[in-house]
Amino acid sequence: MRKQLKKFVISIVACTTLLVSGLGMSNINAKADISDQDFAQAYDVAQDKLGSSYVYGAVGPNVFDCSGFTSYVYKKALNVQLPRTAQAQYNDSKRVSAKNADKGDLVFFGSSRSNVYHVGIYVGNGKMIDAQNRGVVTENINAPWWNLVGYGKLA
Repeated sequence: MRKQLKKFVISIVACTTLLVSGLGMSNINAKADISDQDFAQAYDVAQDKLGSSYVYGAVGPNVFDCSGFTSYVYKKALNVQLPRTAQAQYNDSKRVSAKNADKGDLVFFGSSRSNVYHVGIYVGNGKMIDAQNRGVVTENINAPWWNLVGYGKLA
């Protein structure tokens, strides 16, 4: 009986430890506002990947799709874990208007709020860094091939 109780207590402690340590990795570990220093770190990581190739579903470190790129940048720069897809990142972000968007916010594109298929990182002055069919590039947000859905702060 004593051995069973000891095994039970050890099991509970182990499960609790796994659960608590896993929470930071399974949930979005993010901030609502990115500081200038945080943005500078993320921007450095993003710029370092300029010219990397695009492959649908790729998550880095040298080949990306759009949401794989944003996830990689924030994980590497700030240890912030984002959801895997552009739609999930949109769903988990706090919407902001274009005039209230800050450097480091995410920029979302699609046919509607329920069909977001592209994401980039806002870098200011109407530009973003994103991974798309030309690879990782800096480009204008208002381009004829994108339908802007909105901006989001990491939430």
